[in-house]
Amino acid sequence: MKSAFLRLHLAVFLAGFTGILGRLITLNEGLLVWYRLLFSAITLWIFFGLQKKVQKISFRQIAAITGAGFVAAVHWVTFYGAIKYANVSVALVCFSAIGFFTAIIEPLFLRRKPILTEVLLGLLMMLGIYIIFHFDPRFKTGIIIGLFSAMLGAIFPVLNRQLLKKVNVETLTTYELSGGFLTLSVLLPFYLRQFPTEHIFPNLTDLGWLLFLAWVCTVWAFQLSSYALKHISAFTVNLTYNLEPVYGIILAFIVYNENKYLGWNFYAGLLVIILGVSLHMWRVFRTRTRQ
Repeated sequence: MKSAFLRLHLAVFLAGFTGILGRLITLNEGLLVWYRLLFSAITLWIFFGLQKKVQKISFRQIAAITGAGFVAAVHWVTFYGAIKYANVSVALVCFSAIGFFTAIIEPLFLRRKPILTEVLLGLLMMLGIYIIFHFDPRFKTGIIIGLFSAMLGAIFPVLNRQLLKKVNVETLTTYELSGGFLTLSVLLPFYLRQFPTEHIFPNLTDLGWLLFLAWVCTVWAFQLSSYALKHISAFTVNLTYNLEPVYGIILAFIVYNENKYLGWNFYAGLLVIILGVSLHMWRVFRTRTRQ
């Protein structure tokens, strides 16, 4: 249990770092995610293929995993879109809505009643977001895109938790990122027609950051969070990911001095979000201790 939480928090920290990379890389959000998936998928097939850890699975399982990969791909595109239309801090705080969406979505997938405590904690996250943006409407478009990204981010771990019952982590991650790459490849020409960009190929600096994003913040982070999902519920994983804004915002303050553009309402809302995460983690550990 402790090992799962440690792996989960390391994955969350790496996820927080992706926001910084989203601003460092000059490609638009669609191409950024396409290259991220391309490098990640190639790396996984080589790495896990040589170790013979990728299982043979049925076409039906491949289709299901590809669907989850598509959800992940669109989640990332909208996440980086929120960064482009707002900033790193705003996009990461919008991600905190994932707790609320999970409290509603997970019971629907598992065909059970929503847990009142989870719904209330999720609403606490939404309150934190409301406090921030009620007083600061400058980033309206980024907020809407960020909330849509959070909804997709809530669906993704719920799907993964079900898929992990039938395949191992290595197989899931490899097919999932490959499926996300293939489905995004089909949609990318239409996306670029709607959102044209000056250059399609990354420069050397972008290439370096893309490789870091793929190898460290994607492949390794996926492994960490997938192993955690074997021992921790999807809601707990998603709510813990609400610490992603904390890590990412601190990095954004250090790298981009974004604190100069944020008012008191931002910090008040962030404290509410941290309170919600802390209350849930206390609740989980207390329950485990009693058991």
